[in-house]
Amino acid sequence: MVKIIRIGMDTSKSVFQLHGVDEQEQPVLKKTVRRRDLVSFFAKLEPTKVGIEACGASHYWARTLKQLGHEAVLLPPIYVKAYVKRGKNDKIDAEAICEAMSRPSMRTVSVKSIEQQAGQVPIGTREALARAAAPRSATPFEATPRSSGWLQAKVSVTSSRCWCAS
Repeated sequence: MVKIIRIGMDTSKSVFQLHGVDEQEQPVLKKTVRRRDLVSFFAKLEPTKVGIEACGASHYWARTLKQLGHEAVLLPPIYVKAYVKRGKNDKIDAEAICEAMSRPSMRTVSVKSIEQQAGQVPIGTREALARAAAPRSATPFEATPRSSGWLQAKVSVTSSRCWCAS
């Protein structure tokens, strides 16, 4: 059997797209796995490096994969985006994640524990409430007196006159 050295996993609500490569960087795994079958699928595989785009749920899956003996790597979505070759769908995203993982200088996100994630909830809630309660600030255009209608009308009238004396 071919040894898979790296798997890119694109997560979604009900199905996960997997893209794996062997030691020659040839794709050997292109598979869609349902959420309920994901743990049993990875339990059957030899320990390997699995990359996931960093999001709230990815920390859970990274912890689960680590318990199965795999090395889970979380990648910031902004860095993965550069490796999307064409279009945007789950298969292409999984391939891009797998490709991004191969770069030695790729930055990763540390996997958060359950306690760390729970600690983020009040912070995110407070920030969302602060954004909702803050008055909408005026844009620079709205704050200038020239945006008023009478001044614009005056400017248009004066601009039709010739300012240069002949």
